[in-house]
Amino acid sequence: MTVRSDKKITHSERVITSLIAGAIAGAMAKTAIAPLDRTKIYFQTQNKAFTFPAVLEFLLKSYRESGITNLWRGNSATMARVIPYAAIQYSSHEQFKHLLQVETNDQKRAHPHRSFLAGSMAGFISTASTYPLDVARARMAVCSMYPSLSQVFIRSIKQDGFLSLYRGFTPTLCGVIPYAGFSFFTYETLKRLHFDYYGNNDIHPLFRMLFGAMAGLFGQSASYPLDIVRRRMQTQQGYSELGIIGTMKKVITEEGFVHGLYKGLSLNWVKGPIAVGISFTSFDMIHKFLLTVYIDDIRSTSSTEVSSRV
Repeated sequence: MTVRSDKKITHSERVITSLIAGAIAGAMAKTAIAPLDRTKIYFQTQNKAFTFPAVLEFLLKSYRESGITNLWRGNSATMARVIPYAAIQYSSHEQFKHLLQVETNDQKRAHPHRSFLAGSMAGFISTASTYPLDVARARMAVCSMYPSLSQVFIRSIKQDGFLSLYRGFTPTLCGVIPYAGFSFFTYETLKRLHFDYYGNNDIHPLFRMLFGAMAGLFGQSASYPLDIVRRRMQTQQGYSELGIIGTMKKVITEEGFVHGLYKGLSLNWVKGPIAVGISFTSFDMIHKFLLTVYIDDIRSTSSTEVSSRV
């Protein structure tokens, strides 16, 4: 996204606007698919066959137990994590795009490998920065013994120690590199192809949604088995001691290769593209708004104040 030349955008403006836009975009996307996300986590962490009738049964059971708000149980933990996560991820991605010179202003000399690297590094930093919050979200989603986010931290540290909040950290980092890399690479590549065909950066929101959906589809499919591994290590005793390979072997032995490591992938193909499409589209539009309206307003106000003082 190029609103004005980089020479006119200061470093602080680039960071602040991308942080704000990223936080809002992440919150919107995750709230929209929270019931499906909770369902996915539940089946990922249970030795149960994943079928759409089973998904419907789980959703109806959750609704009957505590009402419709139960479908969003754990969403407070999700927001506590996703707001800083998305803010850091998008802001980092903007910084890495600039540092790695991913693209020029005319977008005709883009570097695909640099685009993948920028996305991977952004995903790595945001994940490492907010990982304990991801563990807390997963535990709240699958266990009713945790009524609040603070209780997850208190009980987890008291019972299993501080390091229990970092269970599954290694497979998560291994998974986020291809996921974030492919997601950002796909999205930026599709936008560049749109520019090559139409000759401008004014992309309709529906096209942005479509590009984001495709990015989410490719990114999540590439890293899904590691997502299964990290959820088992985060939420169930015994898996963290097995490590990545040991957890994979256990899942395959007990549930099979496809039914174990790809359990819930079809649901991810529904919720993933929706979430990523909303997130990427929201970020681009909010970021553009902040750069073209908010910053210009601040600058004009500052100029007026300086003139009045003179």
